[in-house]
Amino acid sequence: MSVSFQTAVVTGASRGFGRAIAAALVAAGTNVVGIARGEQDLRVVHDELGEGFTPVAADATDEALAQDVIREHRPSLLVLNAGVAPLMAPIHEQTWETFSRNWHVDTRHAFTWTRAALREPLEPGSVVVMMSSGAVLVGSPLSGGYASAKAAVRYMRGYAADESVRAGLGIRFVTLLPQLTPATGLGTAGVAGYAARQGVDPDTFAEGLQPILTPDQVAKAVMELATDPDSAAEYQVSGAGLRALG
Repeated sequence: MSVSFQTAVVTGASRGFGRAIAAALVAAGTNVVGIARGEQDLRVVHDELGEGFTPVAADATDEALAQDVIREHRPSLLVLNAGVAPLMAPIHEQTWETFSRNWHVDTRHAFTWTRAALREPLEPGSVVVMMSSGAVLVGSPLSGGYASAKAAVRYMRGYAADESVRAGLGIRFVTLLPQLTPATGLGTAGVAGYAARQGVDPDTFAEGLQPILTPDQVAKAVMELATDPDSAAEYQVSGAGLRALG
């Protein structure tokens, strides 16, 4: 697919969906600034993708980082994918610290970069893809505040899109809600937790998720939505493909 973005920023780029998205963008000729906490993991991605991938080992929730990266690299695409694995436990076995974990990373980093995109601002025609979760639609009783944190990301997209229109910025905001999948580390933990809750093995539980969503499918979805100015505002993505919401 031909991509018109010269430079993109992908948060959470060292593994899972973020790594696949970065690889797809680099393959399409886009320079990718990949952000993650793990320096060694980022080096591995750089070795794989080459000079088209610029690793930045940092905390994606850092407001100064978001501002500096946007000013230095002038990206026309932001993919806000960073997040932390929730503690898999029922609500009465959570503490407030574990319950709110995803608010402090997933939601906060999406807020930080969205705010920077609007205040800098990004150039007209730029796109911000915000990764939410299919858990927003069905709940996630074993992952604390994960579903609500991802729901906040979904609402944030709408708020940001309205402000872009009000200010005439021409920045497009899209939200993607991936289905639970055992194809990522976070998803594997989720599948294991819900399988145990149902008293079945993980493979049996995963049968109910067929067709399994892969990171490459998520990357393809991001590419399609980012390059289609007529796409809807939010989509659910599963192994069966994209489904527009709302």
